[in-house]
Amino acid sequence: MEMDERVRRAFEQSEILRPPRQLLSTFGSSTVHYYVLTEPAYLEFEKQKREETVIREGKITWGQPRILTPGYMLRAEGFSGEARQAFEILAREIPNLAGILYRWEFKKEFEKMNIVSEFLMSAAGKLTDEIEKRKDPLCTIIKGIDELWDISLVKFIHEMIENSIYGAQLPDLRRRGLITPDRFGRPTIAKDRFGIPVAARDEIEQMFELAKRGELDPSKLKQELDRWGVFEEYEDRFFNLFRKRRW
Repeated sequence: MEMDERVRRAFEQSEILRPPRQLLSTFGSSTVHYYVLTEPAYLEFEKQKREETVIREGKITWGQPRILTPGYMLRAEGFSGEARQAFEILAREIPNLAGILYRWEFKKEFEKMNIVSEFLMSAAGKLTDEIEKRKDPLCTIIKGIDELWDISLVKFIHEMIENSIYGAQLPDLRRRGLITPDRFGRPTIAKDRFGIPVAARDEIEQMFELAKRGELDPSKLKQELDRWGVFEEYEDRFFNLFRKRRW
């Protein structure tokens, strides 16, 4: 399906005026403070440009990224039939291909909008000075189109994820031995002698620890064990969580 012309235009005209100085964390969550600057839509109908800029401010929080195989994705819910077919093809042809999934949410409670009496680039310059003064490494300024400002945010999210994968996640995961390159240089998942990704074992151990401390619903741990097909292997440890709770 071709991208709607208005959406394509908004995407192409969006510009990251100040990217964050830090990439998304590999081993924890990251919160990016964003400013999306636009010229008010009503100025299009005025002959003389006024010094006005709309500033939308908010935060996006990414959860810790996870390493996934195409086969793992086949067990996940919420994908269209076409997407599942694509995962099936990948699972057959490149079963160990490493994919990185980010979970994020928009923190609506932090969102606000202001209109300032100055041109866009001038407003961007002042915001940049403020950010530099407070030394915020996870802050960005984005130039967008007023009526489709969230498209500009989508472009930033895409670029932030792409830069973080290649600039932070893949190098970090290679150093830890969780990902290795195949003969074509593609990132593939390192597995243990039982054929389970090393990264999955690490995450399962973390989930057991959280469940033991009462910080994770055991049903989520059970779901993860089932997705990797290893519940029987961890069955005794899983039920021990409930025995310890009774004491």
